[in-house]
Amino acid sequence: MAYANKVQLITYIDRLGGSDTQALHSVLKQNFPNAFGGVHLLPFYYPMDGEDAGFDPIDHTALDNRLGSWDDIQALGQDYDLMADMIVNHMSAQSNPFKDVLAKGQQSEFWDLFLTKNKVFPAGASAEDIAKIYRPRPTSPFTTLPVGNSGATEDFWTTFTSNQIDVDVTSQQGKDYLERILQAFAQNNIKLIRLDAAGYAIKQAGTSCFMMEETFEFIQNLSRRANELGMTCLVEIHSYHKIQCEIARRCDLVYDFALPPLVLHSLINQDFAPLHTWLEMAPKNCITVLDTHDGIGIVDVGAEGEQPGLLTPEQIDTLVEKIHENSHGESRKATGAAASNVDLYQVNCSFYSALGSDDYQYLLARAIQFFAPGTPQVYYGGLLALENDMDLLAKTAVGRDINRPYLTPEKVQEAAQKPVVQALLKLCELRNTHACFAGEYSQALNADRYTMAWTQGTETLTLTIALTDLQATIVSGDDVYTLAEWLN
Repeated sequence: MAYANKVQLITYIDRLGGSDTQALHSVLKQNFPNAFGGVHLLPFYYPMDGEDAGFDPIDHTALDNRLGSWDDIQALGQDYDLMADMIVNHMSAQSNPFKDVLAKGQQSEFWDLFLTKNKVFPAGASAEDIAKIYRPRPTSPFTTLPVGNSGATEDFWTTFTSNQIDVDVTSQQGKDYLERILQAFAQNNIKLIRLDAAGYAIKQAGTSCFMMEETFEFIQNLSRRANELGMTCLVEIHSYHKIQCEIARRCDLVYDFALPPLVLHSLINQDFAPLHTWLEMAPKNCITVLDTHDGIGIVDVGAEGEQPGLLTPEQIDTLVEKIHENSHGESRKATGAAASNVDLYQVNCSFYSALGSDDYQYLLARAIQFFAPGTPQVYYGGLLALENDMDLLAKTAVGRDINRPYLTPEKVQEAAQKPVVQALLKLCELRNTHACFAGEYSQALNADRYTMAWTQGTETLTLTIALTDLQATIVSGDDVYTLAEWLN
């Protein structure tokens, strides 16, 4: 393992109490000195403030100079295992290579770098072909743009937005582009790579263009090259839970995206059976999350055709409505048609607000996450148990901004003193230091309690939750803690 099995932080460099990488480094040292073994730095490439908050890079190998330099990233990497996003599927329409393509068409030296409809469907695409394409959003997968000076147009593949032009990763130019990114990471102390939207990277006519056998091969080859350079790859894909298990068997790491909705369902309904079922089969080579820079995923617990999901459609509908209720309707304003970045599979809401800003239930949710198999990540807004940022949502009208706040150093210091945050930091310390988390996981569910346990040699660490009132106890040898006490 190229990284420490300790709690990781997910954050933007400029949103957690500072404006650049050096400031973030100081904030972490001053406020959370022993909380994290690793930090996932959300896109810091030029520009960090594009249409999709850095996920539409103009130059994927250049640090936005407003955030500092690669030297600053290297320095941060001396204290933390750093994770960076590798946006394999697309780059910005504002990039110089794509501008050259628009100006010169097929005469551009960069023509082979980008994917067009004609490259995948040289004989044309039928309505049936288009309908088969798996879509993360309800828009067309293509954007028609003028190229050259002849008045000709070209349908460019744009899986996400018209400003995110898909890269032809099967071309030599596409392969060279990805290699340059890997080299930049390897030279600057990056230990983990999050492969963003990798499931969409390979397109073939007559298929869903999502997580095909060829996609697995692409991810495996890319991961192998990263491994050769001393890095580990985390595949970021929202999909049916059995597909996630298959991905895990063939990749370094996957996300446990089913965990957030299952934890919410468990606490809201005091029904731990779906969570228990999932953790019996869930991959162990995973990164666990409750919250990220995106919304709370729903597709990960849903059905796939005739195959049942981890939750029934009725349970999912009830859960989504309860999130809207707990957040006093705020999440409804940021989700679906209400948001300018319409996602088909996410509810946009902070996890703390999704639980009705209930300190105890929030702390219990984190305890469940930390005891679940995998390496836990905590989003910066979740670290500080923040509610929805309705002011930012109103300003940008971008649904996911409800959970992407900009925090001053004073706001960080103030929030860090909240009892729920101090209790969460105690949980981080337990997860980072207890030897049992390097052992074997087991669980048990009966009529009145749910138990999650880790055993290393003769020592066992357990989290036991009473189903009647959700009171939780942590037992380590002769030491017994009630979770509620940590809030006092």
